[in-house]
Amino acid sequence: MYVEYFSRMIVAAAILTISEAADSVKTQPGKESNATASLTGIVKLEGTPPNPTPISMAKEPSCAKMHNVPPMTEEVITDKNGALQNVIVYVAEGLADSASASPPSEPVVIDQKACTYHPHVVAMQANQKIRVVNSDQTSHNIHPLPRFNREWNKSQPPGQPSFEESFAREEIAIPVKCNVHPWMRAYIAVLRNPYFAVTGKEGTFDIKKLPPGTYTISAWHEKYGNTSQTVSIAANETKTIAFTFKARPGR
Repeated sequence: MYVEYFSRMIVAAAILTISEAADSVKTQPGKESNATASLTGIVKLEGTPPNPTPISMAKEPSCAKMHNVPPMTEEVITDKNGALQNVIVYVAEGLADSASASPPSEPVVIDQKACTYHPHVVAMQANQKIRVVNSDQTSHNIHPLPRFNREWNKSQPPGQPSFEESFAREEIAIPVKCNVHPWMRAYIAVLRNPYFAVTGKEGTFDIKKLPPGTYTISAWHEKYGNTSQTVSIAANETKTIAFTFKARPGR
């Protein structure tokens, strides 16, 4: 009888140990699965946007001839519903250090075309390459003005091959000018993680493969600054959020 009793006790203890071990594996971070989440949304401007201003290229006839009508400034671009273009949406806080992945091997590209920068806002990861292209038959100059990164300033005559540079530190965002054509303006955002997006014509963004967790999500615009919100997102969840900037008189 005692032998049978102790045998049952040993079996019960073994089952309990196995169960506890299984629970431990389930609760250890990263052991459950590689499931990720997605964050989507829209950025809008509330109020009346400022009217875009025509850009005069009269001092550079070769540039002016590339445009049938004068090009417009790109500081604030919205659609009829207030969707705001060229906003950088990114994970500002909440990621573990291990989530800062190596930069992509593929460079981002900024093109000097028709005497304007394309795109107007570029987002890249720290230490990722940025490739600078001159598609015009005139000399250009690209001069980023960082506060926390190494400054560089390079001229690019027509027909010269593209060149590549990089930035080592996060900086949102670096203004870019052309010392040859003063109307040329752009911004380069440098992020320390790969979880970011730039809004397009419909003001939308989509950040994929985000580890589940609670994050501070920020949105930056060259005229309206930065706004943030806290978001919790679970594995395999797609969460939709919205950011709203408010237009100011004359801006």
